[in-house]
Order: sequence, then structure tokens, then C-alpha cells
Amino acid sequence: MLHHGIAQGVLGAWRSDALEREVADLSASRGAALVAEDQALRRLERDLHDGPQQRLIRLQMDIASAERKLESDPDAARAILAEAGAQARDTLEELRALSRGFAPPILQDRGLVTAIESLVARSPIPIQLETGIAPGTRFSPELERSAYYVAAELATNLAKHSGATSARLFLDTRLDGSGRSWLDVWLTDNGHGGASLVDGHGLSGLGERVRGLRGEFTVDSPVGGPTRIGAHIPVSAAG
Repeated sequence: MLHHGIAQGVLGAWRSDALEREVADLSASRGAALVAEDQALRRLERDLHDGPQQRLIRLQMDIASAERKLESDPDAARAILAEAGAQARDTLEELRALSRGFAPPILQDRGLVTAIESLVARSPIPIQLETGIAPGTRFSPELERSAYYVAAELATNLAKHSGATSARLFLDTRLDGSGRSWLDVWLTDNGHGGASLVDGHGLSGLGERVRGLRGEFTVDSPVGGPTRIGAHIPVSAAG
């Protein structure tokens, strides 16, 4: 027993080693979260510049042109104003689409399940929501924002790139073998597949965000489909 105690003390891991590994893991997670936030902000800036900003410039020019023609050619002015109205509606829809990546008021007021139910109802591609979480169940604000962001980003990619006609969104909590609690968010679609993690694109930034929460992000998308993309986020990591 004496030899065993000495050997365990000499050869076993020191507490300082465990603490160093924990600090390294936390630093890596924080770095991944910062990279993900930076990529998301840059993408939002690019989307605003290429979309709503250009539409608003065009709208301003159309209104100025209509003002010049009000007296000399009223019919042409009315036609320009009608087109400007269509531009304004398109800009509003585009801004609404961009805002889906942010935390909506319904998420803060009524919780994650209700917010994702609203997100699914707005999807142009039918999404069936499967969840065992009761409406009104609340998690930490950070976890709710992150899970909603994951679901919103997956729904956006579904509409833009998948070529799918239907999808299934799975949202639930589970306990692993050690009793640790996780929140799972998975989207499965019947599209053409081929999704991959490309640096600087949406799925890559999404993966960085999940890893920043010390979670796991998986993309399973063979060419021809189906595509399964999801995140496992530790509940305790977000408070």
C-alpha cells in the first residue's frame, strides 16, 4: 500500500495539470466564440451592404426622379412611385429575413420552444418541429439565444441552398452517461445534400459558435441527401 501510494503520487496527474488543461479548453472555447461572432458580424455587414442598402439607394433615386416628373409627366411619376413602393416592400422583407438571426422579443418573453415554433411557421419550406420540451420551459438567456441562432441559421440555409421540399427540426434535452445535461438542435431535410464546412461561410461560423459554448457541431450531408446538421450544447456551459 505504501508503494502504491508513492507510485500514484509520482505518476498520477497533478491538479495543476488538470487546471492547465481546463484553462486551455476555456481559452480555446472563448477564442472560437470570438471568431464566430466576428464572422457573423462581417456577414451581416456584407448582407446589409449588398441587399437593403442598395435597395434604399435605388429607392431614393426613384423618389427624386418622380419628384422631377410630377408636373411635366404625372403618369410617368406615378409609375415610378409604384415601383418605389415595390422596392420598399422588398427591402422590408429582406430586413425581416436578416433579423431572424437575432433574438426576437418572443424568445425573451415566452421562451425557446415558442420562439422556434414561430420560426418554423415562417419558413418558406415546410418544417416539422419535434420536441419533448414543454412550452414555457426556460433556460439561461445565453443558451436560449444560441439555440435559437442555430435553428434560425439552419432554417435560412435550408431555404437558400438545400433544394429541399420538407424538413424536420428536432429540439430536446438529454442526459449523457455521466449525468450531464445537453440541449440538442438537429435539422434533417430531403434536399440534394453536399453541404460542407467552408471557412468564412455560414455553417463554419455556426460550428465555431457552438464550439465556443463547448458544444459539438455535426454536418452529415452526402451528395444526393439527406442532410442532417445539428448541435449538442451543454446546458451547464451557458449558465
